[in-house]
Amino acid sequence: MKIYGIKSCDTMKKAFTWLNNHGIEYTFFDYKKDIMLEDKFNYWLGKLPLEQIVNKQGTTYKKLTDSQKAAILNPNTAFEIIKENTSVIKRPLIEINDQVFVGFNEVTWTGIFK
Repeated sequence: MKIYGIKSCDTMKKAFTWLNNHGIEYTFFDYKKDIMLEDKFNYWLGKLPLEQIVNKQGTTYKKLTDSQKAAILNPNTAFEIIKENTSVIKRPLIEINDQVFVGFNEVTWTGIFK
């Protein structure tokens, strides 16, 4: 399993704690330290709608210009904005068994990791 996010994010801290408490091994990709690849982003788009990947409630999205906001909601132009503003990706994003999930919810995760 691979988990994507930002180490200092409160939701990520909850997710890490939950994974550790359940003995689930994972590899962590830190948006702030690692380079986001377009192939990976396109893989996610093949699994989830763009609207589920982009966090429109966060401060990073709210700070974007109107033209950047329009571009980030278009699958053909979203990556150019996202690679420069990786904090706009919902957290955590996990890949497990050829599936992609976003967000942390204990009930949902219990179902995923059965």
